[in-house]
Amino acid sequence: MRTFGGFLDNGSRIYGEVRGEEVHLLARPFWLGLEFNGEVRSLGELTIDLPVAPSKVIAVGLNYSEHIKEMQRTEIGSPLIWFKAPSSLLPHNDTIRIAFPEHKTDFETELAVVIGASAKNVAVERALNHVFGYTIAEDISDRDLQKSEKQFGRCKSFDTYTPVGPFVYTEIDPGDLEISLQQNGEVKQRARTSQMIYPVAAIVAFASQALTLLPGDLILTGTPSGVGPLRAGDSLVATVGDWPILRNRVENADC
Repeated sequence: MRTFGGFLDNGSRIYGEVRGEEVHLLARPFWLGLEFNGEVRSLGELTIDLPVAPSKVIAVGLNYSEHIKEMQRTEIGSPLIWFKAPSSLLPHNDTIRIAFPEHKTDFETELAVVIGASAKNVAVERALNHVFGYTIAEDISDRDLQKSEKQFGRCKSFDTYTPVGPFVYTEIDPGDLEISLQQNGEVKQRARTSQMIYPVAAIVAFASQALTLLPGDLILTGTPSGVGPLRAGDSLVATVGDWPILRNRVENADC
């Protein structure tokens, strides 16, 4: 497994490959090609920032049978996709700010896919050739708005509603990874990616039929059962496999 990330260095965003406690800097974002500039920095002296800067964020719903049951929905026969605003992305260790504290706002943890090569109308058999790597994400969802509006974009796109990171991982088989979320130290979600109705290759191929996937684009592959409400003061820890954890805290937006 190789590990890549985005970092802040005196206010400037840089990208590099994490090798132990070292970050080997890249001349450009890693999804555009691995060109190292020869500079090596200590991981401890950099601030972990968003690992991606996608042109679009695609979310997939109803991709775990038990989650379909808890949401009292039915399978629709194909991946359910919608868009989340890239401005909703939130880095590791930053704060989720609940836009409407009086609304029921749920956590959802997910395996996320980072596109590495443009894809349009790709076959399932070739879809993974267009993937750069994988990361951890959460799809924070305002259920009051989700129920009252026909589209999912607004209820899931408030600022801070897509935590992602801390890094992006390559040379990964996404077919059977454990995925989990802890809220205040209590496990709320736990499943394996092998339980997804539509695996990564099928999702990438399906999305590419409708639109062109570009390098750096992010696809959230759906959440397992166990979703639940957030409250100010919560601490969330999301995990996939044995990767470093994604940790975020929660506040109300008016705090």
